[in-house]
Amino acid sequence: MLGFTIADDVGLALFLAAWIAYYLFVERASAGRKGLNGLMNEYRLRWMLEMQGRDNRIVDSSLLMTIQTSTSFFASTSLIAIGGTLALLRGTDDVLKIFADLPLGIASTRGAFEAKVLGLTIIFGYAFFKFSWASRLYGYVAILIGSVPPKQSSRVEQKRLVAIRAAEMNIVAGRHFNRGQRAFFFAVAYLGWFVSPYVLIGATALTLGVMWMRQFGSDARAAVMLTVRDDLTIED
Repeated sequence: MLGFTIADDVGLALFLAAWIAYYLFVERASAGRKGLNGLMNEYRLRWMLEMQGRDNRIVDSSLLMTIQTSTSFFASTSLIAIGGTLALLRGTDDVLKIFADLPLGIASTRGAFEAKVLGLTIIFGYAFFKFSWASRLYGYVAILIGSVPPKQSSRVEQKRLVAIRAAEMNIVAGRHFNRGQRAFFFAVAYLGWFVSPYVLIGATALTLGVMWMRQFGSDARAAVMLTVRDDLTIED
């Protein structure tokens, strides 16, 4: 009914499969813990454990505020992106002509184009909910930090327990933030479908490769994995 071809069906299926497979490996498989996100979760825990031993926790509050501000920015950006995708529906005919004139462009029906725009809107909507929820969770982390007993308190076990709870909430918030960013990355690949399903397949593979390298082969991950000898010489 919408005018999709077999290539469109295959391209969309591969796009969804790549997204789901990446999510399962990075967040569910044990090997995913060795990725950059998994390693940073360990430092989130260390952060909260160090926080409980500080007299003044202004630094921790400032760091958390910076993270929450960044999350709120992405949530606002998601709303702008949603508005932009819906605006495309007003100029469907003009946009179809532009994409059809591209070197790899394939003529598309009006129904197919509108369905693609709806899919892109759903992706940005998903990202908005993830970012907004992550922002709220970071607010909960601030509350948990405020409830940690002071350094001089004799309630050692309670202090450690609340700090671990704050760390776990921090990890959950970071997980939802990462999912929102992942939606942004795959949205870029999804844009290739407006040109042709073959561009969608290529863009999905490229996006997946870039995200994979950032998680398991980037210089950022190497920085987290660095070790330092007693003479302050950095080793891999």
